[in-house]
Formats: sequence, structure tokens, C-alpha cells
Amino acid sequence: MLRAADERKFQPKCVIFDSWYSSIDNLKLIRSLKWHWCTRLKSNRLVDPDHSHNRPVSDIDIPPEGRVVHLRQYGFIKVFRIVHSDGETEHWATDFLDVSESDRKSFKDLGWNIEEYHRGIKQCCGIERCQGRKEVVQRGHIFLSLLAFLRLESHRLNTGSSWYESKRSIHRLATSRFIAQPGF
Repeated sequence: MLRAADERKFQPKCVIFDSWYSSIDNLKLIRSLKWHWCTRLKSNRLVDPDHSHNRPVSDIDIPPEGRVVHLRQYGFIKVFRIVHSDGETEHWATDFLDVSESDRKSFKDLGWNIEEYHRGIKQCCGIERCQGRKEVVQRGHIFLSLLAFLRLESHRLNTGSSWYESKRSIHRLATSRFIAQPGF
């Protein structure tokens, strides 16, 4: 997908992705495309903070403004630790060595918008529920799911009602019409 984006001349300010995709190969690929990245790291990811030895990112001291560390087989990165009110900890990393905490937060917020989009298109439009095995059927299903989502988003922007509200109202209307005239 990254190579396709590069072939299409995308020039993102930053590539944001989840820890599942933060392999060294993926990080190096993004660097080779001359793009920057920001991702979450798993707490056991090994980094070297002081040129002594690698340790899990969860075991090192990270100030609120972040810390530059060495990621084995990659190079220097900046890591951040976020502790949520429930005590849960997240570790974020980027190859922007001079990024501030507020910049990192804005990247995180953009990433959250992407997560909301994925959740919405799955829960409201059933994009992952395709029963077809043929590629043409799957492509059609994906296209129609995206079209339905765009319609829900357009309605949300025009009326202020959420995707979930709109989906419920469609279901209610269809159910009431079917009960009134079960022949359809």
C-alpha cells in the first residue's frame, strides 16, 4: 500500500499506523520513501536509551517531552509515554527527532480520526461482512460499503446526527414499512 501511495505521488506529512505494522522493515520502507512516521510501540519493544544495552521501552525513563533513543536495526527515534487516567500506558514513537509533545498529540488525534472511520465503516456499513468469494463480488461489496458510508457522513455533516443514529432510523423505517405491508 505504501508503494502504491508513492507511485501515485502522495507526499504525506506523516504516516500514522498501529503497533501491528511497526516492524523494522516497514519503518525502513517509509524512510526509503523519504516520509516520516508516528506509531505506537508495544511495551516490550527494545530500545537503547544511553548507548549501553537494549531494554524494553516500558523500562526506561521517558520525560513528558519525549526521549531520543536508538532502535536496533533502524537508528534514532523519539519515544513518548502517555499514562491515561485509568493507569493504562501507551508508548508512541516517531522518526521526527525534534517533534514536541503537542505535535505528537496532533498526530495521535489524526490517527484517532482514522480509527473512528474504520469503526464506522465496519459497524454501520458492514464492509467486512462480504460473503462473496469472487474478486468482482468483493470489490462491488467494498465499493457499495464505501458509498453507503459517504452517504452517512454527508448526512452527519448536514444534520449533525451520528452515523449510528442514521442507521437506526433507516432500520426503524424499513421495519415499520415491512410491518405495515409485509408483502414487500
